[in-house]
Amino acid sequence: MDNLNHLLDGFVNVLTPLNLLFAFIGVVVGTAVGVLPGIGPAMTVALLLPITFALDTTQALIMFAGIFYGGMYGGSTTSILLNTPGESSSVVTALEGNKMAKAGRAAQALATAAIGSFVAGTIATALLVLVMPQVVAFAVQLGSPEYFAIILLAFVGASMVLGSSRLRGFAALLVGLSIGVIGIDKVTGQQRMTFGIPQLADGIDIVVVAVGLFAVGEALWVAAHLRRKAGGVIPVGQPWMGREDWKRSWKPWLRGTALGFPFGAIPAGGAEVPTFLSYVAERKLTKHPEEFGHGAIEGVAGPEAANNASAAGTLVPLLAIGLPTNATAAIILTFLQGRGLEPGPLLIEKQPVLVWTLVASLFVGNTLLLLLNLPMAPLWAKLLQIPRPYLYAGILFFATMGAWAVNGQAFDLYLLLGIGLVGFAIRRFGLPVLPLIIGVILAPIAELHLRRSLQLSHGEVSGLLGGPVAWVCYGIIALTILWPLIARAIRKARGGNGGPGEGLMAELKDKVAA
Repeated sequence: MDNLNHLLDGFVNVLTPLNLLFAFIGVVVGTAVGVLPGIGPAMTVALLLPITFALDTTQALIMFAGIFYGGMYGGSTTSILLNTPGESSSVVTALEGNKMAKAGRAAQALATAAIGSFVAGTIATALLVLVMPQVVAFAVQLGSPEYFAIILLAFVGASMVLGSSRLRGFAALLVGLSIGVIGIDKVTGQQRMTFGIPQLADGIDIVVVAVGLFAVGEALWVAAHLRRKAGGVIPVGQPWMGREDWKRSWKPWLRGTALGFPFGAIPAGGAEVPTFLSYVAERKLTKHPEEFGHGAIEGVAGPEAANNASAAGTLVPLLAIGLPTNATAAIILTFLQGRGLEPGPLLIEKQPVLVWTLVASLFVGNTLLLLLNLPMAPLWAKLLQIPRPYLYAGILFFATMGAWAVNGQAFDLYLLLGIGLVGFAIRRFGLPVLPLIIGVILAPIAELHLRRSLQLSHGEVSGLLGGPVAWVCYGIIALTILWPLIARAIRKARGGNGGPGEGLMAELKDKVAA
């Protein structure tokens, strides 16, 4: 009952003209950047970080939440009409959605994606209301050994799930950890990896890292590899669904929600795995198996629901424990830390108005997105016709202004270019971005809990074991690392070459890496 009362207070705060305006701006910008290939919500939030210095914390978070949800909505438009997923979580949608569009059913594909996203987002946000206080109560009991084990699980999970290989995932994580520890050691007071440069003594500002990786790195990659002109967009009319489409979509929406929310809520869960699992589940459960691979509506409805349910689930570890499970959540964590707020067990106790206003804004933004996406889908499709040189020239301009606004010094611009080249390089060699950005943000926190644990045990490694939570995390880490060997042994014992869906998983990983 207390949760509902807090949520009602949140609605009272968010349903003011100014806050509704920021929610509207967020969903419009989020949908637009989700539609444009290569521009995701993470890049947008990173670019807007310097601009939000003048905004109230609540208003900025409401806008970020709208961008977060809107990017998930918009990504389906790109996948369906252009067969070019803007986000890795939209890869699976392209498998059936683009086939539907080519068969003249783009309107139905966009409609089931939009309505499914609304249904999944609403249910998942309601689950967030019920789950988050319990997670906070649990997190209060955790000590440094448990926190270090959870962060280590996040590192391993993010590195091994994404990318074309686990080795590349760990390589990206190592790059992120190396950037994250630059500066003065808070225990000894010694400078680390500063190379005698005074400006690096305080470390590299996360805004510069995020903007360089997402904006500059992506712009350089697109300029080097993609076409200079806009892609050919499949024409689309007003999105609508017939009775048969509704009948075939509502169950995948619910199943996708059930898969997406838990994966978003666990450390390093993300949306890539549940969207794939949703697709595999719908492929097995459908009464029309002959349509899969040729434009099955279930193959769009389920993954899109899983995608948006996972987005709501990511806020559980972010707000309750202080762990981001995707790139956008990592940038929002940076924003909160910049405002002197530490996401974790005490945030909901110290800042209940802020937290519950944010949760209420998710309901409001989700409704606004449905009202915007259905009638305005043809307009969003026209954004895909913007020539990319103009698009990325504008991105580089705002990236430069954003990096300059952090400290007002030219050295940050050199850092921006250097990190942008790093972002280009990791794309060139197929390294995933998420482990890198999570490594940068969580490296100081992981080091803090590691040192606390060792100090409490007088340097004994046994101090890292902690309680049952730490044991469970280390067990999952061991299972995750050894799983390829275990799976190979199982396949060898069965005399098979892999279960169903293994080829699809390989295809999915290749598209994510690309």
